[in-house]
Amino acid sequence: MGRVRSWTVNRRIALPVAAAGAVVLGVGGLYGTALAVGGDIEQGTRVLGVDLGGMSRAEARQALTRELGPAAAAPIKVRIGDRVEQADPAALGLSLDTDATVDRAARSGYGPVTVVGSLFASGSRDVAPVITMNERTARAAVDRLGESTEQRVRDGAIAFDKGTAKAVAPLPGVSLVEEKAVGTLRDAYLRPHPDPVVLPVTRTEPRVGAEETGRAMRQFAEPAMSGPVTLAVADRRMSITPAVLGGHLKMRADAQGRLVPDLDSKGLLADPAVAPTIDEVSRPPRNAAPGLGADGRVVIADQGRTGRKVTQEALGRAVLPLLTRSGTARSGEVATVAVQPDLTADEARRLGIKEKVSSFTVEFPAAPYRTTNIGRAVELINGSVVMPGQEWSFNRTVGERTPENGFVDGIMINDGQFVKSPGGGVSAVATTMYNAAFFAGVKPVEHGAHSFYIERYPEGREATVAWGTLDLRWVNDSGHPLYVQASSTDTSLTISLLGTKKYDEIRATKGPRTNITPPGKRTGSGDTCEVQTPLEGFDVTVGRTFVQGGKEVRHEDFKTHYTPRDEVTCTPEGAPEASPGATPGTTPGATGKTPQPSQTPSGTAANGVRTAAQGRND
Repeated sequence: MGRVRSWTVNRRIALPVAAAGAVVLGVGGLYGTALAVGGDIEQGTRVLGVDLGGMSRAEARQALTRELGPAAAAPIKVRIGDRVEQADPAALGLSLDTDATVDRAARSGYGPVTVVGSLFASGSRDVAPVITMNERTARAAVDRLGESTEQRVRDGAIAFDKGTAKAVAPLPGVSLVEEKAVGTLRDAYLRPHPDPVVLPVTRTEPRVGAEETGRAMRQFAEPAMSGPVTLAVADRRMSITPAVLGGHLKMRADAQGRLVPDLDSKGLLADPAVAPTIDEVSRPPRNAAPGLGADGRVVIADQGRTGRKVTQEALGRAVLPLLTRSGTARSGEVATVAVQPDLTADEARRLGIKEKVSSFTVEFPAAPYRTTNIGRAVELINGSVVMPGQEWSFNRTVGERTPENGFVDGIMINDGQFVKSPGGGVSAVATTMYNAAFFAGVKPVEHGAHSFYIERYPEGREATVAWGTLDLRWVNDSGHPLYVQASSTDTSLTISLLGTKKYDEIRATKGPRTNITPPGKRTGSGDTCEVQTPLEGFDVTVGRTFVQGGKEVRHEDFKTHYTPRDEVTCTPEGAPEASPGATPGTTPGATGKTPQPSQTPSGTAANGVRTAAQGRND
């Protein structure tokens, strides 16, 4: 009875085991069959529509390269704002990794159950491609794309051109959001897009839009250019055309973004179409001028006069309202204003100028450049009023010696040699003023003699100036106002200081020449060379004695050092020069470059006042 139970038991146990073995054998057979039939990749596997089912890995790689290669290399159309551009995948560092994609496709079908199931499967399975992106390359490419496609915001505007108003359309500002653009391009790669891929941007709307631009055109710009305006100025009339008006007219946005007219009244006042008429009705003021009467006392020789002018503000106030009118209403009147002189007759009398304090005259050879330059400097100096304690400066009063300031090329000294440069000859004015101040007894502040001595000037009592490096300055310490009276001819100039004398007399003394140095010889060439006669160098001391009540109350000395004046001969252009390094000059009437001044002092007064400078001397 025990064996029967055991068999039964054993039989019951054995039957399932046998069945399981049969199942295993069956599945194994099917798995082998599926592998033999299906290859490395499960049937129905697709990558972006490319069917890889049943292919080996090598076959799948070839299929992907053949089917997706052109699309992987094709430019990506992108939209940035309103612009459509193309982005190169290679430049973006984007590519299809076919090996990794095949691995992904093969792994997704791995295992007996999946393989066996593929024998009976009738569906398909899509596998996403493996895409690689070089982040650094992508960001650099997107940066370049952002720079090339950036659109700066442009406000709507009005332009005036040759008498016509033109509207400038507003544009929004568009900037690529580069951080987000990288991800958008990666996601769009190898994805079919009928339309360009829209990349993220930031937009900046213009402050002046199309509506405001249109309003400004209708309400102001077009009426402004509809015809000329007519202006009455005193007893003159003039018509200003739209072309002239438009040349000085703009429209600017105010704080609220509204376009408002902006007329350049200063430019319009100076325009050749306007200036002649304005000049006809304008008159400069003339200062009152003290002079000497028959008894030697100061009188008001010229009472002066009030001037008249048209200001740019008055012109603007007259023109702007006319621009939006039509027909005869485009006519108006410009007011003139009175211009008071700097010194009226009453003011001149109140100054208390009683007598001639000092006067000095310098004579010079006639030359056209001297007549022009000396005359211009005298014009700028004449009429100066120096109040008590005030400093007078040659350079501040006369200004830079340039053609724009009324000066022409003339002869001056540069590094010990005569050369030609704008303003040459005004040292005669500086010398005359220096002596007038010397004999007026006022306090010297800055003074420089010529580098070498010029015979027509008093030794040690002459002056030169150089713009930016050497000035002639003195302070009026007389206790009373001083009036500068200056005049010139073709061969002489005189400067007198009118005021109230502080001392009865100023006496000048001069010592002998010392430290005498013989001149050398130099040769120059070209059209800038200036012949120069030789003269020895020397030192000299000049004294100034102040006399009050018949007694000497004060004395001061000024020591000046003069370098030798070398003999200079000129050779033709291109000929060898006798001595290297000779400084070229110019012949009268030629045009030369402005020489650069040096800063070497050549003399010092006993009281410490600077008294000379080598280099360029006007």
